[in-house]
Amino acid sequence: MSEQVDVLPARNPTSQSARAISWRDYLELTKPNVVALMILTSAIGMLLATSGLPSLSVLIWGNLGIAFLAGAAAVVNHVVDQKIDTVMARTRKRPVATGKISPVEAIVFATLLASVGMVVLMWQVNHLTAWLTLASLVGYAGVYTLFLKRATPQNITIGGLAGAMPPLLGWTAVTGQVEGHALLLVLIIFAWTPPHFWALAIHRKEEYAKAGIPMLPVTHGNKFTELHILLYTLMLLAVSLLPFVTGMSGWIYLAGALALGLRFLQYAIRLLKGDDRRVALNTFKYSITYLMALFVVLLVDHYVFF
Repeated sequence: MSEQVDVLPARNPTSQSARAISWRDYLELTKPNVVALMILTSAIGMLLATSGLPSLSVLIWGNLGIAFLAGAAAVVNHVVDQKIDTVMARTRKRPVATGKISPVEAIVFATLLASVGMVVLMWQVNHLTAWLTLASLVGYAGVYTLFLKRATPQNITIGGLAGAMPPLLGWTAVTGQVEGHALLLVLIIFAWTPPHFWALAIHRKEEYAKAGIPMLPVTHGNKFTELHILLYTLMLLAVSLLPFVTGMSGWIYLAGALALGLRFLQYAIRLLKGDDRRVALNTFKYSITYLMALFVVLLVDHYVFF
């Protein structure tokens, strides 16, 4: 999009207030809430990969290495989106957007996190997990943030694969190989990502438009986006049943997946009928609850049946 972005003036990085940096500013750069959700799905991938319990070493070192690399990708996202962040209400106070942390300092921090993460995974887990995690970092920070996010309204659909990798990473950390059931977990998150982010995009439509980001509601309107949220939610419901169909899970998971999926579908239908920003925000919030609850139910089912 060719719309001119009016960028708020960043704070002078040489001023005393801008240089009063605390560890919390660096923590914010890593998007800890997002990383925490990723580590939850990674840990569940580890637990599902074995009928017993994975070793404590793999649980600790595997999730630590994945967290470091995920945090590094988040830091790069802050740097690349610096100008965009200054025009969006929910991001304009980020450390790089305000000038509190310079882009160079952020990149150095990201490099340190990525290097430590790779060392941890290479030496304490296995090489496959290390390289897959690095590929996820490149996919999110490079392919999605640098290119897809600004290039196409299907940015979330295409770029969602990088964010869907944590369960596979947890699985390979335990088994050392890519297996079909692990890919099912990836597929669930991949199908979940578009309705999750498009619901937020409807709520933040004006901000995305001002920032020049071609999110689907901006380029094709709310109704078109709401229809696609409904269609992807139906797809997600079908995909979420595959662990039961393939014998990966049992009846406890099936009941939970149906209940959670039908509730998600109810939100999607309400959104399509009402075109309400509040419903869009509630749909976005429920999508987070949905994903966490779905994986927890899968985990409970796994240990009950084993």
